[in-house]
Amino acid sequence: MLNSLLPSLLPFLVVLTLSLWVIGAIRRVNMWRQGQDNPVAFFPAIKAIIPRYLNDLHHVVERDKYISNTHVATAGGFVLSMVLIILVYVFGLAPEILGKLLLASLAMMFVGACFVAKRRINPPSRLSKGPWMRLPKSLISFSLSFFILTLPASGVISADAFGWVLVVILSAFSFMGLTEMLFGMTWGGPMKHAFAGALHLGFHPRQDRFNGGRSTGLKALDLNRPMVDKDAKLGVEMPADFKWNQLLGFDACVQCGRCESMCPAFAAGQPLNPKKVIQDIVIGMSHAQDATTEANYYGSPYPENQGVEVKDHKGNMHQPIVNGLIEPETLWSCTTCRACVEECPMFIEHVDAIVDMRRFLTLEKGQTPGQGSQVIDNLIATDNPNGYNPTHRMNWAADQNLPLMKDVKRTQVLLWMGDAAFDMRGQRTLRAVVKLLRSANVEFAVLGNEEKDSGDLARRLGDEATFQRLANANIATLRQYHFDMIVTADPHSFHVIGNEYGELGGQYKVLHHTTFMNELSESGRLHLKDDLRGKVTYHDPCYLGRYNGEFEAPRSLLKSMGADFVEMERSNFRSRCCGGGGAAPITDIPGEKRIPDMRIDDANATGAEIVAVACPQCALMLEGVVTPRPEVKDIAELLVEQLVVMQEPAESNKPAPAEVQ
Repeated sequence: MLNSLLPSLLPFLVVLTLSLWVIGAIRRVNMWRQGQDNPVAFFPAIKAIIPRYLNDLHHVVERDKYISNTHVATAGGFVLSMVLIILVYVFGLAPEILGKLLLASLAMMFVGACFVAKRRINPPSRLSKGPWMRLPKSLISFSLSFFILTLPASGVISADAFGWVLVVILSAFSFMGLTEMLFGMTWGGPMKHAFAGALHLGFHPRQDRFNGGRSTGLKALDLNRPMVDKDAKLGVEMPADFKWNQLLGFDACVQCGRCESMCPAFAAGQPLNPKKVIQDIVIGMSHAQDATTEANYYGSPYPENQGVEVKDHKGNMHQPIVNGLIEPETLWSCTTCRACVEECPMFIEHVDAIVDMRRFLTLEKGQTPGQGSQVIDNLIATDNPNGYNPTHRMNWAADQNLPLMKDVKRTQVLLWMGDAAFDMRGQRTLRAVVKLLRSANVEFAVLGNEEKDSGDLARRLGDEATFQRLANANIATLRQYHFDMIVTADPHSFHVIGNEYGELGGQYKVLHHTTFMNELSESGRLHLKDDLRGKVTYHDPCYLGRYNGEFEAPRSLLKSMGADFVEMERSNFRSRCCGGGGAAPITDIPGEKRIPDMRIDDANATGAEIVAVACPQCALMLEGVVTPRPEVKDIAELLVEQLVVMQEPAESNKPAPAEVQ
């Protein structure tokens, strides 16, 4: 009976299923294509999906072993089952042999689905609910019903044992599961992440992020475009102003909330939930297609209102995002630390989206909160954010007799001072760096008053015009001189000069001072005692660690000094931000706690007496926490304390200056 029934239904079901899936796919792709052009080669992108899925995505997912194993069972079981279902039921190939393989893959999928259901019984608060609560039911329905239906086809039991009633019931359950698993990919629902997510991996706006790559620099705006195209905007106002593959990435969000759980602003009770930012944009771009089912479940920007939507969104592609879908305070709460991006299993670029929206508010609307407007005015007038007289940049070094590039023209190392030159706390670090360079007989010089602000702060505030002016001025100055590398104690300058000046024509080898000092130590040019007293923990600066992947050099230096070193619970790529990045201290959006207070709590939990830092901004933020707290010291300061000053070599024995380019 079953053998005679299925062949007559299959052609119709296959055509119907394929047609509905394709219609949904076209509808979804057209939604993404309303975004701005951003060309990506089609065939290389399609070819890259599978290796990026199996390698890059898996490395992120496996950080949660429970979900990793569950995902392998459910996703792997589903893909294999669909292939075998087509071979067995559509083409009728080796039903008994392939049918038994199908039973095994469905069983694997069923086991995984049971673990998904277990997680959803009492889900973590970060997980979205709503439609996602039906996903385990659909997985179980699909795997179990097809398993039973396949028993006769595989020859495990006789087809005669199946009656009409059983066939109809099982077919209904199979279709329910098939509807969610296949049609949900393109028509909307939890499974849309499988379709959008796979394409997002291939057509990602940062193609160089994969295969171990680290793409973190912001992309330059074409400031002249509005002069050519009167409809062009600087930054993003509407969902449709994003690049089309950014919209694709937002639609791939699985609402797992891993970004939410890592966000320092969210933990501090500020009005920022990275998951909600992405889902607000999804509601806007989807013309409210999914709003009726999802709007209440993607999370509040406030921790105390988990899973509760505080504003009823009915968005569309042509509705302003800010004040329509997202509150301005949400954008200005972001420290741009990239903890959300680092943790996202779908490789969504939250920070790019937030800065794009900030750019519109700053450049088109002039709406920068807190002291943001004053800082921008200072940068325009004095080339530094605090409005100091730019000719006073070298006052801190009046007794240092530092060589200037305008005098020497050539050097091995150009020491980039950064804004620490105007700050007493930062000046302590600079003095330590100078002493270390001289102890290692490194040939170096500084730009002095020719150096301008790197532009990092202006860019994170959304003022791309001021950033490009400062960057171009610095590049023009640097072109006059010859040096092997730039060394700086400021991770923000390190990042922006090394990763963001390139688009404007400034290509340089830039090293953070911890990287360079570690090289000097390992080569024997920097001699250190190994009796550093007290328990020491290290705070990873976001712009050194997550942005640029430098985790080992600072730790290597601490260990070379004999430190009793202990890690904080959140360290390396999961380090908690100090709260000082992304202009967050300037915009000053209130919360329930202060981010630096939470970071010092992390340090106190280790019992450390010293928090070693490698960033002037981190030092300022953490030293601003009231005592009792550990002592905060830059690694350069600790190195000076442990420095063994060697006898000055005779003039004839001094190492020759390095070859310069």
